[in-house]
Amino acid sequence: MRILFIGDIIGQPGRRMVARHLKGLVATHEADMVLANAENAAGGFGITPSVGEELFSLGIDLLTSGNHVWDKKEAESYLAKEGRVLRPANYPEEAPGTGVHILAKQGRLVGVLNLQGRAFLPAIDCPFHVADREIEGLRRSTDTILVDLHAEATAEKQAFGWYVAGRVSAVIGTHTHVQTADERVLPGGTAYITDVGMTGPHDSVIGIRRDDAIQKFLTQMPKKFNLADGPVQLCAVVLDVGDDGRARGITRLQVHDD
Repeated sequence: MRILFIGDIIGQPGRRMVARHLKGLVATHEADMVLANAENAAGGFGITPSVGEELFSLGIDLLTSGNHVWDKKEAESYLAKEGRVLRPANYPEEAPGTGVHILAKQGRLVGVLNLQGRAFLPAIDCPFHVADREIEGLRRSTDTILVDLHAEATAEKQAFGWYVAGRVSAVIGTHTHVQTADERVLPGGTAYITDVGMTGPHDSVIGIRRDDAIQKFLTQMPKKFNLADGPVQLCAVVLDVGDDGRARGITRLQVHDD
């Protein structure tokens, strides 16, 4: 099975990029399933029901998220009823939605687990311990398990990758919006990348206007961030997973609309 995972979709520019290129990427890489992180898909911050349905209509099978998933109030009711939009599983049980889902596609079951790191992010439950519990539950149904670890610190992501190596098919890092060049298959058949990157404005600071970010760093004062204009990029990875749930390869992708 081949799984295409698209990095953090940033607002309308990112959604338009997916609309332009998704069918071609699926055909070129013979992808059987498409996943994407959409925590910034609505105006650059959060997700709404209309945006989620738009992305599903393009051919995405499931959406993961992270700390910004709560930025739009309407996301709470949407997550409570739409199991294909995940929030990190290590949020408290009282939070709406779920952090785990099993997809059925072409006779295969694929478990998807969404987790959030704790370094430089809110101190929610331990992603390592929650992973132990959720992976054990998923493996009762399938050996093919993909984890979106939405985290800030490179060390936390790498440590997590080694912690679950051999127990899941892939660990895909999200959140920092800058694609890393460390894709590999860890011992035991776990594909890994520290960050898949973002799908949004290229000439920006992680998707926002350069001047907004520069002024924030210069003044240290509150600053409203606006999405950048200009050329857009799409970052993704393609996972090649065997029938036994072990990854055979991971390919890093970047598509630019210059």
